[in-house]
Amino acid sequence: MPSKQFPTLTTARLILRACTLADAPEIHRLAGDRDIASTTVRIPHPYEDGMAEQWIGAHQGSFDRGEEVSLAITLRSDGTFIGDIGLRLNLADDIGEMGYWIGKPFWNQGYGTEAAGAIIKYAFGVIGHKPGVRGPFQTQSCFGARHAEDRHDP
Repeated sequence: MPSKQFPTLTTARLILRACTLADAPEIHRLAGDRDIASTTVRIPHPYEDGMAEQWIGAHQGSFDRGEEVSLAITLRSDGTFIGDIGLRLNLADDIGEMGYWIGKPFWNQGYGTEAAGAIIKYAFGVIGHKPGVRGPFQTQSCFGARHAEDRHDP
């Protein structure tokens, strides 16, 4: 069966696109920062050689199976890779779970919020998820306190 084509999402300052092996060195550099691992559930520290390539290699299969879409977050102005955003899907239960990370040099500039808005719009518009947030989620708040939330919307 032919592979599905990843979406490309554009915002005022960002382009969200499929990760490529050319992104691996920058993923390794940015995701290798201990502060990135401490704010995510799925990024280990240390982030060892080869992990970025392995992770990128798994994207197409997950997307083709309808389980997950993972997109590189890049600056629209010059294509600089700054992070990644993903949407894990459970279509049987009509649930999508979003997660993202932004490289530390790009923190506090609103890029995560901008990317999140784009992928949520994609989820509601293209995939057809209904509004509602379900957890638990492990997040890093803007105040730096790690917390878990469990929200249910009717």
